[in-house]
Amino acid sequence: MSNIFADDLLDGEHIVITGGGTGLGRAMAEQCAALGASVTINGRRTEPLDETVAAIEEEGGTANGISCNVRDAESVNAFFDEAEDAQGPVTALVNNAAANFLAATEDLSPNGFDAIVKTNLYGSFYCTQACGQRWIERGSGGVVLSIATTYADTGSAFVVPSAVSKAGIVAMMRSLAAEWGPEGIRLNAIAPGPFPTEGAWSRLVPGMDVEEDMKQRNPTRRFGEPEELATLVAFLLSDGAAYMNGEVVTFDGGEKLVAGGQFNAFTAMPREQIKGLFAKMKAARDK
Repeated sequence: MSNIFADDLLDGEHIVITGGGTGLGRAMAEQCAALGASVTINGRRTEPLDETVAAIEEEGGTANGISCNVRDAESVNAFFDEAEDAQGPVTALVNNAAANFLAATEDLSPNGFDAIVKTNLYGSFYCTQACGQRWIERGSGGVVLSIATTYADTGSAFVVPSAVSKAGIVAMMRSLAAEWGPEGIRLNAIAPGPFPTEGAWSRLVPGMDVEEDMKQRNPTRRFGEPEELATLVAFLLSDGAAYMNGEVVTFDGGEKLVAGGQFNAFTAMPREQIKGLFAKMKAARDK
């Protein structure tokens, strides 16, 4: 995809992208760096972080990767201290780190529920609060952009912890848009539809037949491309969106208009059949 922005759109910005070593986070990091920002990415595994940083630097960008567990507030604060020591004050945050998997809700373990909610909701809060504290103390203002989902609004079968946590992220963003707006801090969210990425896709799409059904259900008859989402992210972080605050941008090709909850179609299958399918997916992930 060709770049539609001026090359210096994000010059002077230091943008943190959580979960930035892989998938959509990596696409966002590469786009922001290409537009002049200094980028810091985090994640629990160092190898993907190193690979993404190397790819950005090879293209002439500036990036740093720091291991961080967003579920832990102390780890998050230590991460921001290290990020700012290396590249100066953070000016924008993208809450992208997320966890999800398909499961019948009656079979969810407490640990399974906690793993998703703590990564998605707690992680987004800890990172947002860490930035807000720094920005309010400095009087500098800042931008937070959170990656939500279309079913944060509608709910969806078989991904209840994700729906709960993403709805919480939207509520947090809207609440803080009002509370922190006078401090020069603006907060928005994107609600993406299906974007095939390595890892996440295998946890959410049981097979090629289901993938094709999902594609045909979308009015555009396709899925999103990571570069398309990264382009929207860059705009919402830029001064061009300076008057946007407290909004959720749905970016799904119109799927939500015709399908509602993203995984509700599975309810048409016999429950034991779908649970068996989920079990096979879990076994494949655990190998």
